[in-house]
Amino acid sequence: MSRIVAELESQLQTRLLHRTTRRLRMSEAGERFLERARQIMLLTEEATDEARGAHLTPRGRLRFHCTHGLGLLIMPLVTRYNASCPEVVMELTLSQRNPGPLADGQDVVITIGQGLPDSQQIAIPLGHIYSILCASPEYLARNGVPEHPEDLRGHTCLRTVDPLFEEDWSFEGHPGSCVIVPQDTFLTNVADAMLKATELGVGVGLLPTTQPVRPLNNGRLCRLLAPHRLRLREIYALYPSRHYLDAKVRTWLDFLKEQLPLLFAEHQRVVDDHRYWR
Repeated sequence: MSRIVAELESQLQTRLLHRTTRRLRMSEAGERFLERARQIMLLTEEATDEARGAHLTPRGRLRFHCTHGLGLLIMPLVTRYNASCPEVVMELTLSQRNPGPLADGQDVVITIGQGLPDSQQIAIPLGHIYSILCASPEYLARNGVPEHPEDLRGHTCLRTVDPLFEEDWSFEGHPGSCVIVPQDTFLTNVADAMLKATELGVGVGLLPTTQPVRPLNNGRLCRLLAPHRLRLREIYALYPSRHYLDAKVRTWLDFLKEQLPLLFAEHQRVVDDHRYWR
């Protein structure tokens, strides 16, 4: 023990103990060093216990990213999850496009695409959405109701700029295939803006099924050319690894896998309700 203390004093270049033939006592520097060392050991023990329990108890900051429209859609789910896991701080980042996999230190990235993302991350399917044609009753009163996709050539078709799809509207199925090319009467890259323009009667809008549920319910929009479905999109949650998965990430993913398909099913019931079809 004396040798170890002597080596430590040599390393620190200070005396930690005062030694006499009768007694041994700590120097002032030794007392300060001992107190700081005890604090460090305590913090190390706490950090070890916390890390060991990270896979058991959801706590800490959970960073996740998704597109703007989907983020607004799942906000009720975020609130419900946070109520069940109050020690988790939810940090949501929104953008108009999918980010790179786990960009900027995100724990989970929710992506929308055409099939499984090309990524080294683990991908969990959360469901799918597609787009439907809608118009306001006022627009249809002025311009008539299209009975067939070909009839859209005589209508004002509003265009959403979507990097996942071509500009064309491609219809397939009975009684045949048809491709409509919307003109540049109005175009936007934000689904919320397209929804508003359609509600205002600017023209026929192609809207993801997550958008028009409330306007369909309150009569501000009608669904056209049902049951045609365009632009199918798959939704995935990406995360880095299955090993030693943090409890907050695991419970959030389990919650999304359970609740998001139920939310999509609610929207499906509305857009497939014949009362809203024209």
